[in-house]
Amino acid sequence: MIKRASIALVGIFFTSAPALGFDPDCSDPGNLPQQGMNYCAAKEFERADAALNAAWKLLRPTATKASDGSDPMLQAQRAWIRYRDGQCDAEGLHFEGGSLEPFIVAQCRTRMTQARTQELLLMERYR
Repeated sequence: MIKRASIALVGIFFTSAPALGFDPDCSDPGNLPQQGMNYCAAKEFERADAALNAAWKLLRPTATKASDGSDPMLQAQRAWIRYRDGQCDAEGLHFEGGSLEPFIVAQCRTRMTQARTQELLLMERYR
C-alpha cells in the first residue's frame, strides 16, 4: 500500500512540476520516472512547435493565393495538422490509458512537426 501511495505522489509531483516551478532535468530523460519523461517529451514538442510556427511566419507572407482567391497553403497546413494529430493519436492507442501514451504521442508529434518544419523551410528556400 505504501508503494502505491509513493508512486501516486511521484506522479502528481511530475504532472504538476511546471506549476510548482520545478523542471525535471531533461538532458537525460532516461533516468527520470515516466511522468518526468512525459514532461520532457511535451517540452520537446513545444520547442518543435515553436520552430514550426517560426518557419510558417517566414513562409506565409510570400504564399501565393490561387486565382479563385483560395489559399492552398493554409488549407494544406490545416490538413497536415489534422493528419499529424490523428496519426500520433493512432500511435498512442497501443498504450491507451497507460502512463506511456502521452510520451508516445508527444514523441510522434515532435518527429512529424520537425519534418514539416523542414518541408516549409525547403519551400522558402526555393521561392
